[in-house]
Amino acid sequence: MNLSAEPIIYGLVFIAVLVLVEGLYLTVFGRSISLNNRVNRRLTLLEKGGRREEVLDQLRKEMNQHLKSRRVPLYSILAHKAQRANIAFTPHQLVMLMAGLGLVAFVGLSFGTAASLPIRIAVGAAMGVGGVYVWVNHKAKKRIDMIEAQLPEAIELMVRSLRVGHPFSSAIGIVAREVPDPLGSEMGMIADEAAYGRDMSESLKIMAERLDMQDLRFLAVAVTIQRQAGGNLAEILDGLAKVVRARFRLFRRVKAITAEAKWSGMFLSGFPLAALAGINLMEPDYYAKVSGTAVFVPACFVVAGFLIVNVIVMRALVNIKV
Repeated sequence: MNLSAEPIIYGLVFIAVLVLVEGLYLTVFGRSISLNNRVNRRLTLLEKGGRREEVLDQLRKEMNQHLKSRRVPLYSILAHKAQRANIAFTPHQLVMLMAGLGLVAFVGLSFGTAASLPIRIAVGAAMGVGGVYVWVNHKAKKRIDMIEAQLPEAIELMVRSLRVGHPFSSAIGIVAREVPDPLGSEMGMIADEAAYGRDMSESLKIMAERLDMQDLRFLAVAVTIQRQAGGNLAEILDGLAKVVRARFRLFRRVKAITAEAKWSGMFLSGFPLAALAGINLMEPDYYAKVSGTAVFVPACFVVAGFLIVNVIVMRALVNIKV
């Protein structure tokens, strides 16, 4: 039995692309860009000697640069996710990163495999674009999940600040100092903008639309209504905190209930591909006798179509709207 190492090499090259893009990101922007830091990035930049308005301009540029580039042909597939992930790379740098990683993948495939030149070019380009997309998608999901988890505690911190007599602007400032990233820097930007005269409810609304989060929209609407109609903001936010926390618990409950179905769907979708890779790895000539027949290519397309339909159906079954 002849073993082919090419499928393993393809997988290792793709993993190397993902590791390389994360390493470049941390190298260029430092550890402060990580979402795991206990001190948020805004405070880190201020501690390094940056002036308040300079830090505000830098963070605002990072947070708004991606949606302005949605019409760039290749970058349009990443714009929304890069916006939610708050990727500090500029759109131009991300496109250049795709090209560079595609070149790295092409070189790795050239040294590690015997594939023809067109295949190496196509797979290298796909790995460059796909690697950046997978990395940005992971960053976006992780960041939004963390904001959803931090938001109830942040609102409760605002409530405690309001009840001891602090104005709402000071409550936002306390959240910006005490809460780590990603929510800490977001609230810090709102506090800085309010200090320069911008309406705080408008800033909250813009943040909610930029992150596309329903809970943040609730917060913006609550603050706007209180500003216009009056009332006890602490009580309003206390009720909102309970609602947001209940929604968060419900989301987690639904996620736990559907976890088994999701993993079953992933297994059913991935097993045929894993089986195909295993067959080619252990017996490269397994399909040699039928690969030249007239029905082989149509049969491959039919199988691929069934796999795609399977993925769509399984995702629809576990995509429960709350």
